[in-house]
Amino acid sequence: MKFLRNFEHNLIFFFTFAQDYGFLETKYNSYMKKKILILDDKETIAKVLSIYLMSDYDVQWLPDGLQGVKWLQAGNTPDLIISDIRMPGMRGDDFLEWIKQNELFKHIPVIMLSSEDSTSERIRLLEIGAEDYIVKPFNPMELKIRVKKIVP
Repeated sequence: MKFLRNFEHNLIFFFTFAQDYGFLETKYNSYMKKKILILDDKETIAKVLSIYLMSDYDVQWLPDGLQGVKWLQAGNTPDLIISDIRMPGMRGDDFLEWIKQNELFKHIPVIMLSSEDSTSERIRLLEIGAEDYIVKPFNPMELKIRVKKIVP
């Protein structure tokens, strides 16, 4: 009986310690949440997306496609990429073409964001391999639903 009491006490201590120092939360965040990469030169857009997505996903933001390429080449693999089209450095459509031609990363779904509501642009990007095309300004809740359909 004393053994069980000590075991229970030690188990409670371990979980309390782990929770207090963030070990359980870190494990959950790192291993359970799927990762989304946001490519957008406008930090405010990235912050809005992060606020709506961070409860369910681990969100990483980079300001252009070139930094996105470097991030991927450094060994990072997100479950989804949300990319603006008009960005300095490397445009989002160029990034989409690069990722869909790359054997290591072409499986990663990409949602394109654009202020252009052009049917021809939408069709072109969907043909290249975009999973979805969302026009700015967008409803963050609608975007979150679309993300959940691609990355449950």
